[in-house]
Amino acid sequence: MATVLQKIAEIEAEMARTQRNKATSGHLGMLKAKLAKFRRELIEPKGGGGGDKGEGFDVAKTGDARIGFVGFPSVGKSTLLSNLAGVYSEVAAYEFTTLTTVPGVIRYKGAKIQLLDLPGIIEGAKDGKGRGKQVIAVARTCSLIYIVLDVLKPLQHKRLLEKELEGFGIRLNKQPPNIVFKRKDKGGLNLTATVAQSELDIDLVKTILNEYRINNADITLRIDATAEDLIDVIEGNRVYIPCIYILNKIDQISIEELDLVYKVPHCVPISAHHKWNFDDLLEKMWEYLMLVRIYTKPKGQLPDYTAPVVLTGGKTTVEDFANKLHRSIMKEFKYALVWGSSVKHQPQKVGKTHLLQDEDVVQIVKKL
Repeated sequence: MATVLQKIAEIEAEMARTQRNKATSGHLGMLKAKLAKFRRELIEPKGGGGGDKGEGFDVAKTGDARIGFVGFPSVGKSTLLSNLAGVYSEVAAYEFTTLTTVPGVIRYKGAKIQLLDLPGIIEGAKDGKGRGKQVIAVARTCSLIYIVLDVLKPLQHKRLLEKELEGFGIRLNKQPPNIVFKRKDKGGLNLTATVAQSELDIDLVKTILNEYRINNADITLRIDATAEDLIDVIEGNRVYIPCIYILNKIDQISIEELDLVYKVPHCVPISAHHKWNFDDLLEKMWEYLMLVRIYTKPKGQLPDYTAPVVLTGGKTTVEDFANKLHRSIMKEFKYALVWGSSVKHQPQKVGKTHLLQDEDVVQIVKKL
């Protein structure tokens, strides 16, 4: 572990020393690829030994979505969780109070959402310091991340936390890069770009692939890609998670400062202690989770509006809905009747590939 950390530190130091220009782009590309490989060793250590997972870090996933609270110690994560979900997470005004993952659950608009108060991250978590490594491993499984920041401490905290999460292969508020990468047995390297490239050329791509010992591959760049984008696609273990920045303790700043804070993208200012602006936070949470509620309608009865079936992660077809009810339904599926905004007629007969929208009502008709 120590040698891997030393190598990471050496590479980062060399990257900081190297001037960025056309002549050094190949060398920097090679360093970035090396860095990604060493970081992967930290996430997935070689040797596959069980080892100590860390007390309280493996929390069973319950509900329709999972939100992780990430932040430096004593920014108010535990207070926010207790006031949102009524869960008691040990709270104190000194650093590192929470040492294990504390789960809580809230119900919002019919969906059950699990909240995790992850222990305070310190700088260097991605390099195995503190308990940050286990914390970020749990953060990778979340549907949404709340980065809780103290509004009085400068936004450098935000940059440090983003760097920590990036180092662990978590990409915040980003889409996977539109790059097609196919390894093959022979035929050399084929690079196709459908748009003009400002950074990547054939030499830089070869340098990066050499680091992975890949000599034969087809690569199609459909965006103006960076070396980091290509490395992300080759590594293949990146997770793309939406993120909301929560600026806590707004009771300690002026109205003028609050107006400025509101202009920061993906950001919600709150006061966890006074429970200010929780409505705004929950509304933004719903928007970022992109959950779709579907109501069931048994034949000859009124729709059941009390317990919606919640679909997540872009899986919103009639087939996804049926599988969420019970795996055996699709074997007897004939068609579905849908009422709601996803259809022109009320009701409309649809097949299993029809895409449902929020608050549709569905009745499944089985084969006789």
